[in-house]
Amino acid sequence: MTGEMRRDDGNGPRSDRQRLRAATERPGGCGRRAPGHHGGWRSGLRSGAVLALAAAAACGGAPPEESSDPMPPAAPPPYHVYVTNEYSGDLTVIAGGTNEVLATVPLGQRPRGIKVSPDGSQLFVALSGSPPAPPGIDVSTLPPPDRSADGIGVFDRAAGEVVQVVHAGTDPEQLAVSADGTRLYVANEDAGEASVVDIATGEVLAALPVGGEPEGVRISPDGSVVYVTSEEDNQVSAIDTATNEVVAVFEVGARPRASAFTPDGSRAYVTAENGATVHVVDTATHEVIHTIELTGELVGELVRPMGVVVSPDGSRVYVTTGRGRMVVAIDAATNEPVASVEVGTRPWGIGITPDGRYLYTANGPSNDVSVVDAESMTVVATVPAGERPWGIAIIGAE
Repeated sequence: MTGEMRRDDGNGPRSDRQRLRAATERPGGCGRRAPGHHGGWRSGLRSGAVLALAAAAACGGAPPEESSDPMPPAAPPPYHVYVTNEYSGDLTVIAGGTNEVLATVPLGQRPRGIKVSPDGSQLFVALSGSPPAPPGIDVSTLPPPDRSADGIGVFDRAAGEVVQVVHAGTDPEQLAVSADGTRLYVANEDAGEASVVDIATGEVLAALPVGGEPEGVRISPDGSVVYVTSEEDNQVSAIDTATNEVVAVFEVGARPRASAFTPDGSRAYVTAENGATVHVVDTATHEVIHTIELTGELVGELVRPMGVVVSPDGSRVYVTTGRGRMVVAIDAATNEPVASVEVGTRPWGIGITPDGRYLYTANGPSNDVSVVDAESMTVVATVPAGERPWGIAIIGAE
């Protein structure tokens, strides 16, 4: 499952030595400025200055004089965006601010759900050996699942690769990480269960029935409860993380996909794909207190609510509409849609930057990521990703 990171500089993987050779051996290379490094992991290698000096020496010229007022090192990106690509089995790493693709990293088979460790040093990615089964497909025609490919890949950000695979039941689709970073809560889609897994030992501490085709998994801000949606049974199960038991089950609209909590944890929002609704939940009682119907000209046609995030200040809720190709902004005070923007084809995963300024959507069939200015609700960039981008995770600067 582990694999070396590939750097995306447009010409395939190249070392500093190879870049230096290209700078000094290409025709007409003398007298030209050596190219800087256009990609790299995290803040990049910043080797352009070294290459320039070496290239000048190789051409017989004197190295440039050192400035008495040297340029400061380039500032690191304000955040990084991580995108799982379900069909190509890899991770696209995007630099916040420039929206440059820094790397593409192998992950494993069918990476979908992705979550960040509490300390931000690791990413946990759901990997599955089950073949894709879109709605309406005859499952008898599908190849058998490869259970050896099931697991949760642990991606170490410093190493830039998957360093461990934790086995967490069959066909994991989405997951959540406990507040102390010791346990995973994993939706096992084919088994209709949520597995609670000890990360250090790999032991499955509990396998909880949560309804057919569980998908969305989200932990509350205080880490006390986990919500798991069941697409087949149109319900949400609430798991108490102190006891690892299901303490409540409540009904929502048809085919619930995902959930998100407000920053204070008092409310949750659950998207229902086939119901074209978003359900507002009182988390103290685990009861639906309001249903938002996404209809009308503002939200467009073919509305299929999928991913959902809440702004850091709790004032807005953002929902992707799948086949409707939109991101819809909902006013959390009035529970009314107030703005929308068309993004890529069938947006699913969605993330928001730590300052709430930008949204990123994973657009599966168009193999790209849309960057949306959350204030103006306009697309400000489109970033290429792998094949069938699925999940989004965003980590702020250290």
